[in-house]
Amino acid sequence: MSPLLRRTKKKPADRVVTLVGKPGCHLCEDARAVVSAVCEETGASWVEKDITEDEELYKEYWEQIPVVLIDGEQHTFWRVDPARLRKALGADVKLG
Repeated sequence: MSPLLRRTKKKPADRVVTLVGKPGCHLCEDARAVVSAVCEETGASWVEKDITEDEELYKEYWEQIPVVLIDGEQHTFWRVDPARLRKALGADVKLG
């Protein structure tokens, strides 16, 4: 099989989740809690970026915050579903 056709699945610990938000945003606080918990559980790392301090992020995502990126690609915005985030990170989805 061609190397271009082979898909290697990244482990959650190899993934980086970025939460784009702003201070005082209640949806951002909710998203932070979900991202933090899922990343702690799966071993993925995460960073938070303040949209008010980055002109490019502001232009791109202002109407969608909070925005969650996985390895630089948009995953979701406004509300973060923990099971969907786990699945996107390649972790087993826990029910409950």
